[in-house]
Amino acid sequence: MIPQIGPVHREESIREDGMLFVRTDGILETMVKAPLILAGLIIVLVVMPLQTSFSSTRNLELIIYSDGSTHVSSQIEVDPLEPDFELDLFGKSIDNFVAVGETGFLLSEEVIGDKAIIDTLGSSSIIIDYDIHDLISKEGRVWTFSFDSPSDYTLLMPKNSVIVGISGLPNNMELVDEQTKLDLTTGLTEINYIFSGPINPTTNQPIPDESPFNYVNAAVIGSSIIAAVIGTVLILKRKQIKSIEPITQIEDISEKQIETKSIDTETIFNFRPEMREDDKEIVKFISDNGGKALESELRKKFLQPRTTMWRAVKRLERLGVIEIDKKDLQNLVKLKKDLEEEK
Repeated sequence: MIPQIGPVHREESIREDGMLFVRTDGILETMVKAPLILAGLIIVLVVMPLQTSFSSTRNLELIIYSDGSTHVSSQIEVDPLEPDFELDLFGKSIDNFVAVGETGFLLSEEVIGDKAIIDTLGSSSIIIDYDIHDLISKEGRVWTFSFDSPSDYTLLMPKNSVIVGISGLPNNMELVDEQTKLDLTTGLTEINYIFSGPINPTTNQPIPDESPFNYVNAAVIGSSIIAAVIGTVLILKRKQIKSIEPITQIEDISEKQIETKSIDTETIFNFRPEMREDDKEIVKFISDNGGKALESELRKKFLQPRTTMWRAVKRLERLGVIEIDKKDLQNLVKLKKDLEEEK
């Protein structure tokens, strides 16, 4: 027997007045679920951008030193609701790691291999600074910087360096204090560079060219001779003046020099009233030492471990009080001369 196929009709009823009613099963359940589904979609759309914004790099700056180390400085957006933040570092040879919260306080951290675990203390933005030795390699006279960046970044080349090869064109290139500054994009970048002179094997610093026909050396020698002549004349004049001046005038001059020195230090403290007392002691020592001191000298003076003193130095650098230079593989801390002009 062949089954008959016919249309399926919904159950309907017609009232005497001619109105048609259609019965739909489950309509109440559908009406309840629809708003819940819509609300869930709205929440997902709102939360997704927030999740992607956490742990994002706002800016990234790299500085290459002449000894082959690289200083990394970055500002990272993190989730303030998470107590700890795990940061992937760009290598395992890490020195002088410092993390600062958005309020300016140092954050507790632990560096394990190529990762750092940071106590955020509710900060939504943290600043990271550290030195790394894994981004530079050397073969002969050619140094190679190789870095696979997760975001756009700026790179400051060392002094007296000459770029001889680069894997891609930078977005921008400029000269800052006789150093080449590059704006580079996300991804792998390799830069080959050499120094304008040979490298001293003990200090790892460029050695000036001593060729007899070097015009730069000729200018340096000529200026040295002129400076020596001028210095001799000035010394003779000073001796004549000292033989005429009474002792009381010399004492007045020394007192004025001491007073000016103390005024300079007090000016720094007035300019930065939020400075900590232990940081003021460091500034006084640097001022008494001629305005500059090696970080190792500061550690010996104040009997502080390397990490603690490095944090104090970086704190003063962010306040704009000092600046840090590299000298013979050591950090040279100097008081900024233009502090009064910034005020």
